[in-house]
Amino acid sequence: MKITRLALAAATALALPALPAHAQTKYPTKPVRLIVPFAPGGGTDIVARTLAKNLTEYFGQSVVVDNRAGGGGTIGAETTVRAVPDGYTIAMVSGSYGANAALFKLPYDPINDITPISLIGETGFLVSLHPGVPAKTIKELISYAKANPSKLNYASTGTGGITHLATELFDIMAGTKMTHVPYKGTGPAITDVLGGQVQLIFGAMPAMVPQHKSGRLRGIGVTTGKRVPAIPDIPTIGETIPGYEAVLWYGAWGPKNLPKEIVARWNSEIARAMQTPEMKERMASEGLEPAGGPPTQLGDMLKREIPKWIRVVKEANVKTIQ
Repeated sequence: MKITRLALAAATALALPALPAHAQTKYPTKPVRLIVPFAPGGGTDIVARTLAKNLTEYFGQSVVVDNRAGGGGTIGAETTVRAVPDGYTIAMVSGSYGANAALFKLPYDPINDITPISLIGETGFLVSLHPGVPAKTIKELISYAKANPSKLNYASTGTGGITHLATELFDIMAGTKMTHVPYKGTGPAITDVLGGQVQLIFGAMPAMVPQHKSGRLRGIGVTTGKRVPAIPDIPTIGETIPGYEAVLWYGAWGPKNLPKEIVARWNSEIARAMQTPEMKERMASEGLEPAGGPPTQLGDMLKREIPKWIRVVKEANVKTIQ
């Protein structure tokens, strides 16, 4: 009995120092900033606020959306990169983050200066033609564009934006040459495609699917790697041009050297939030397919996206922003 008590005392003594350390790892113990590098009201902001509401409940601490607009999203991204890697400053970004390395002289490394947390969701674009364009398939569009170089005008939501670069990627891979007409947002761009002032747009799925189903515009291809459940009859561009893919996505990441346990906690709680009816409804309204995989899923996407858009900007001679 004496030996047993001594052993128990020794074991207890060894266990005691671990208790304060365990207590210190409790997270979070104060409000968390979820930085959105855009103004309030946009797609990234709306999804972030819906997510923050659920995360506040799960964490037991407020997750506060902090809009840091400017520089095409680079200001908010840099704010997060420079933050202390303690889990109290996290960024939520969109697909433009992957294109910014091609367009801006960045004060940070978009891959090596961050810690990926979660790819939240992704969607694509629908190639939508004015009915006056005599093409009903991607193959026919390519043939028509080659027979009429520079005569097809395509709309985008702005120079250097994802819709612009997705179309330039198409031009490069298809060997066509279409004329870019930039607009300040999706609404004005769609209006002019409907009016015939421009002939086509690689438009975001939520805005374009209703136009296709109503017959006002003709959808002929999607930019995603797989067909879209909402319009399963429309093939992917990749079915005609192998390897073509352009996606719009949302993801969350933190500063470099963010502790693994904090990354794991955020990743699991985001996945949990995405299963709620409210988040599912929001994702569906944005035309997003939920992702919610491991942190490496976001990291791998960035490693593919950033070099791709750098190549597109260079080959298409898109003016960069210094």
